[in-house]
Amino acid sequence: MPEGFRVSGVRRRVAVTGLGVVSPIGVGHPEFWSALIEGRSGVDPITAFDASGYSTRIAAEVRDFDPLAFMDRKEARRNDRFVQFAYAAGRMALDDAGYVITPANATRTGVMIGSGIGGATTWEEQHRQLILKGPDRVSPFFVPMIISNMASGVTSILTGAKGPSSCVVTACATGGNAIGDAARMIERGDVDAMLAGGSEASITPLAVAGFCSMKAMSTRNDEPRRASRPFDAGRDGFVIGEGAGVVLLEAMEHAEARGVQIYGEMIGYGATADAFHITQPDPEGDGALRSMAAALADAGIAPEEIDYINAHGTSTPYNDRLETLAIKRFFGAHARRLAVSSTKSMIGHLMGAAGGVEFIVCALALRHQVMPPTINYEVPDPECDLDYVPNVARPGRLRTVISNAFGFGGHNATLVLRANHA
Repeated sequence: MPEGFRVSGVRRRVAVTGLGVVSPIGVGHPEFWSALIEGRSGVDPITAFDASGYSTRIAAEVRDFDPLAFMDRKEARRNDRFVQFAYAAGRMALDDAGYVITPANATRTGVMIGSGIGGATTWEEQHRQLILKGPDRVSPFFVPMIISNMASGVTSILTGAKGPSSCVVTACATGGNAIGDAARMIERGDVDAMLAGGSEASITPLAVAGFCSMKAMSTRNDEPRRASRPFDAGRDGFVIGEGAGVVLLEAMEHAEARGVQIYGEMIGYGATADAFHITQPDPEGDGALRSMAAALADAGIAPEEIDYINAHGTSTPYNDRLETLAIKRFFGAHARRLAVSSTKSMIGHLMGAAGGVEFIVCALALRHQVMPPTINYEVPDPECDLDYVPNVARPGRLRTVISNAFGFGGHNATLVLRANHA
C-alpha cells in the first residue's frame, strides 16, 4: 500500500497550505489582499485590442504580469496566456507552502487546474494567420496551446508533479469545482497534495464581442471603476476579467508533519446542476441553494455556523437577485446575520478562474479576520437586501466561510473553509 494511503472508510482532512494569485489588482497574494482591503478597482479601458467599436470597452486586465518571472522565454512563447497565468499561480502556491516536489513525493502530488474557455488568445491569433497567410503558417503549437487541460499539463511538466493531472471545464464554476474535486482525491487517499484552481485569459476581440452580443456586460464605459457593482440597484452587467487562482491542498496530517502554515481546513464541497437554461440561473435559486446545502451537509455543520459568504455576485441583474434569494431560502433567519460580499466588484469576473481566486479570498479572510467589501454599492435593491459589506472592509470573528461559484450551463459549486482548529 502506498505511503499515506488512507484506511478504507476513513476520510482524510484537507488543509490549505499555499496560495497563488494572478489578478487585475496584484500578482501574488500579499499585493492582491492589500488591494482588496483598500477597495481598489482593477477595471479600466481595454488595452489588449482596439475596442472602440464595441458596446463594452472596459475590462479588468492583468497589466503587471511578466511570464519570464516564472518560466523561460521558450516556454512562454509556446504557451497561451491562460497557461502562463496557471503555472505562475501554481508556482507561487508551492513556494508559499514551502513545498518542494521531489522524486520521493512526485507521484503523490497532483494537479487540477481548469479553464472555462482555454486558449482564446491563441485561437484568434492563429485564425488570423490562417486567413491572411494560409494553413502552412498556422503554428505547430496551436492545438496544445488552446486546449484547456494544458493549464494542468504544463504545470505538471514544469513542477514535476506526477500524480493525477486533470482539468475541470464548468464555465464560471470551474475553479470551485477543480478545488472541490482535488480535495476529494486527498480525502480518498489517492494523493497527499494537489495544486488546484482555475485560470482564464479571454479578453480578446471575439470573446468580448460575443459577450457584448449577449448584452451580458456593463456598458458603463465612461466610469470603468464604478462599473462592477454587485447587488446595487444600478448594476447593468458583469465586467470581464482575467487571471488565475491556485491553491496547494494537502492532507492535514501531511501538512502538520511538515510544520507549515495552514490557512484553513477545507471541510465541505457541494456541486449541483440547475437543469434549467444555458445562461440564466434557476428562477428560484434552486441549484445554488442545493449547492450550499450539499456543501454544508458534506461538512457536517449547521447553516448557523457560517460567518461569511464570498458570493458569486457577478453584477448582473439575474445572478445577484437569485443568489440572494438562494441564500435567504437556505439560511432562513441566519441570512440576516451573515456577511456577504462580492470581490468581483474590484477584480471583475475572472470566468473559469473566479472560483479559485475567490476561494483564496476566503482563506485570506480567515487568516486576517477581515471581510473584503463590495465596492460601488450605492443604491440598495429591494430584492437584494442582505449585508453586502458595502464599500469598506470590515473586521469580524470568522471561523467558517463559504465560496460560491456558478457557471453557464447551470453548474454550481460551493466550498466550505474553516479556520484551522476553530
